[in-house]
Amino acid sequence: MSSTFPQVSGSQRGYDVKQVEDFLLEARKAYAGDSDAPAVTAESIRQTAFAMVKHGFEPAPVDSALERLEDAFAIRERDRVLRETGDETWFSEARGMAEAIVLRLERPEGHRFDRVSVLSVGYHPVDVDRLVTQLKGYFSEGEALSIEDVRTSVFRAKRGGYREGQVDLVLDSVVDVMLAVR
Repeated sequence: MSSTFPQVSGSQRGYDVKQVEDFLLEARKAYAGDSDAPAVTAESIRQTAFAMVKHGFEPAPVDSALERLEDAFAIRERDRVLRETGDETWFSEARGMAEAIVLRLERPEGHRFDRVSVLSVGYHPVDVDRLVTQLKGYFSEGEALSIEDVRTSVFRAKRGGYREGQVDLVLDSVVDVMLAVR
């Protein structure tokens, strides 16, 4: 039995222990520069998901560890690109991504993202638009907003809501920009 993270108790479900430990082992090898390690990037860490099983790891501590790991890989990736292309190219790309995000955020409330059909469930537009207001303040006014605030955003489900994949993609881009300008 592993003791890397606390495990859920009773009939609760948590992240599959083997999947988590296998992923962390691969990430460790990739970070150490092991030539046999699979490619691991900040983006691939952000998109990692684990099966939910009985007696699995508690999700919150694993998610926190993955966020720290993503930050470490993002810093390393940024440093590599800065060495290869220079500051101007790096910040130009980040600025371009930020401008595309701001254009999306400037759309009218309730119409910022595509909607799923009324027979399907998506993210509640009111919840997403509330976060968009904070993002607009961050990008336009320099208001405080942490990467953690974006990463841990939760939206209620709503029939006919915003298309989840599209919202998630924009939020991933927001995190990329925030990591780039750290």
